[in-house]
Amino acid sequence: MISKIKDLFIGVLFGLLSAGLILLVSKPKPGRAILLRPAPTPHPVVINIDGAVVSPGVYTLPIQSRVVDVVEAAGGLAENASPGSVNLAAELEDGSHIYIPARNPSLENPAELVGSAVGISESGEMISLVNINQASLEALIGLPGIGPVTAEKIINYREDQIFTRIEEIQKVPGIGPATFEQIKIYLTVGE
Repeated sequence: MISKIKDLFIGVLFGLLSAGLILLVSKPKPGRAILLRPAPTPHPVVINIDGAVVSPGVYTLPIQSRVVDVVEAAGGLAENASPGSVNLAAELEDGSHIYIPARNPSLENPAELVGSAVGISESGEMISLVNINQASLEALIGLPGIGPVTAEKIINYREDQIFTRIEEIQKVPGIGPATFEQIKIYLTVGE
């Protein structure tokens, strides 16, 4: 009987030691604490605005600002502004360039309309078209992204060649595909 108790005691002791060894081996190793940081603060947006605004320039605005906010930061629209082709409610993206076009000469003064016609944009709005074969320097400068130097280049180019398609304006030095995309809805070569 003692031998049975002894065998039972050794069996229990061996079982407890085995269970302890299994627990020791399977215990997960202690890890490092996780450091939780606050969510990053969103950066403001930096916008370049030019064209028919009181103070063109680069402005820093809070995120989720709209085009109307950068127009207000630039002192508002100039008297000759034509904001109809710009979505003032559009949300700004960091690094954007906003151009507010100037109004083309009014229909009340036909002398100023040399080289201009009226067309309809894709959205159905009436827009003034500029005939690149006849437009004055001022009418060409009124196009988005076209300054006095480039307008002068257009006039010099057309002295030697007539534009037969609006795409040919890209042959003028300084007017590439990006500029053409901005101005193509405003262009015509006449009848």
